[in-house]
Amino acid sequence: MTFLTLDALSLPAGLAGVFTDIDDTLTTEGAITPDALQALEDLKAAGLQVVPITGRPVGWSAPFAQSWPVDAIVAENGAVALQHTDGQGLHKRYQQDATTRATHFARMQQVLARIERDIPGARRSQDSDERETDIAIDHSEFTQLPQSAIDAVVRLMQSEGMTATVSSIHINGWYGEHDKLAGARWIVRELWGRELDAELDRWVYVGDSTNDQVMFQHFVHSVGVANIRRFEAQLTHPPRYITQAERGAGFAEFTAHLLRHRV
Repeated sequence: MTFLTLDALSLPAGLAGVFTDIDDTLTTEGAITPDALQALEDLKAAGLQVVPITGRPVGWSAPFAQSWPVDAIVAENGAVALQHTDGQGLHKRYQQDATTRATHFARMQQVLARIERDIPGARRSQDSDERETDIAIDHSEFTQLPQSAIDAVVRLMQSEGMTATVSSIHINGWYGEHDKLAGARWIVRELWGRELDAELDRWVYVGDSTNDQVMFQHFVHSVGVANIRRFEAQLTHPPRYITQAERGAGFAEFTAHLLRHRV
């Protein structure tokens, strides 16, 4: 698989902003590094809109939505958005209504119990108590699952009618039509009253894993941090460009390139 280097990334005039994954894209060893945090600050200082989109739970995402220089964080693969407004605190938005969320939550807990019972070694993620609209199985954060077990979890989720994706650390499953792309479209309408599809070429997406493929597929300006190579054989829709550095350092590298070459 051939990736283009950032030197080949030609940015459009009137760039609107950046969508980015969080785990192993902004973070390194589970924490955001100073260079990645500075990169977010530099993007905002340049007048760009910045929205992380993650498979992490809404509860886990809340402190970052409050403290990071971003317009919002879209959590749980597009289901929930968190926006911090000075003087008004943290505002939470959902794609699904309360009744639908409650029905899906009860059903997902049954699937989660079945996964842990039927697939050897499968364990729910340690952030599961903070999840509202999905479930997650740990495969690389605190538990190491072989690929055969990861595939078995995905098949079981899909057999239960769930959408299933694999991030760099978790296998996520949920009920609903949302995904990272739907979440991006939704938050652009919610925050700015615009249609993302009409301006896709004015946004960049940065990610690191197979669950970023829907974004890589639709964004002309799609960038993978170097650790995306871990999933190279599994990518049907790879990013067009790749950084030299991994994880947070890769995001900082991308940001420096963007700000140097922005039209």
